[in-house]
Amino acid sequence: MTTKVFILIGTRKGAFIAESDASRRCWDLRGPFCETWPTNHVVSDPVSGTIYAGGGNEWFGPAVWKSTDFGASWTHSSQGLAYEAGQEPVKAVWSLAAGRDGSLYAGVDPAGLFRSDDGGNSWTHVDGLQKHPTRPEWNPGGAGLILHSLVLDPMDEKKMWVGISAAGVFATEDGGATWETRNRGTRADYMPEGQNYPEFGQCVHCLVMAPGGSGRLYQQNHCGMYRSDDGGKQWESIEEGLPSSFGFPAAVHPRDPECLYLIPLNGDIKGRFMPEGNTAVWRTRTAGSNWQAKREGLPQGDAYFNVLRQAMATDTMEPAGVYFGTNAGGLYASTDEGETWECVAPHLPTITSVETLVIER
Repeated sequence: MTTKVFILIGTRKGAFIAESDASRRCWDLRGPFCETWPTNHVVSDPVSGTIYAGGGNEWFGPAVWKSTDFGASWTHSSQGLAYEAGQEPVKAVWSLAAGRDGSLYAGVDPAGLFRSDDGGNSWTHVDGLQKHPTRPEWNPGGAGLILHSLVLDPMDEKKMWVGISAAGVFATEDGGATWETRNRGTRADYMPEGQNYPEFGQCVHCLVMAPGGSGRLYQQNHCGMYRSDDGGKQWESIEEGLPSSFGFPAAVHPRDPECLYLIPLNGDIKGRFMPEGNTAVWRTRTAGSNWQAKREGLPQGDAYFNVLRQAMATDTMEPAGVYFGTNAGGLYASTDEGETWECVAPHLPTITSVETLVIER
């Protein structure tokens, strides 16, 4: 049996794919794909190996690209990726998630959710989210009003969580027909004094689910880092021991629910780059009760880049690989769970997303 490991990379100028064998020592980089469209998220269906890339902008319009041959050829469609007449047009696809039932979900800007049941060829608006009573009061974050985090429950196809900047976390347990806010315990420091823990309006940056089916979620927020052990009904701060309460991406270990990776930045109004210009990935193996900075092989000094909200991921190998891409175009990889790092592609366009795919055949 042969193992292939793929790093799926979204950039401002199309999608790229880095491919290696089980050793993950050498990487073959291919691309740009998707006709160099702005590409916000590249994911895969882990069962079929189909690769999907979502993106677009006000000029191109929204679209989801698809490759069934690991990037050799691509098609794309935007059929159905539109709101009803009179609503603000969909500008771009920001996030994608493949369901175990063959479904495919897309989060868009302005914030909304779409579903495809034919491999991305056509789309249907999951309008229950936009019917939530808080919708008229949602406000955009710095990048717009975007649905950027899509978390599907691996045990129950009707359960889903989304992260919206700057409206917060919402959850459904009936396949998207109805939704409820899941923000209790997360701060909104930019709100007026005394209103820092609202029902909604938090600027969630990234939302991920721990393995194991326990309902544990982790969140990187504009105002802190958090863990929930009950599907987001209550959040607890886990930022103590980190250099900052601000950052964008989060990635979980594929098998250990206690292990989380974060990349804090120096703050929301201080440039949003690596603290003191020294790159570090912060790892916890205790669900956030303590943290270690992992720096070996990463740039130390004059590293004034950042890592965007969807630009860090892990693979399912043993030991797990960890990967992240920067807004300066550098792609970094660790094959020992974050202990040591190397740059595997130094000069890509601005990297917007990093995901992985492992195929055995």
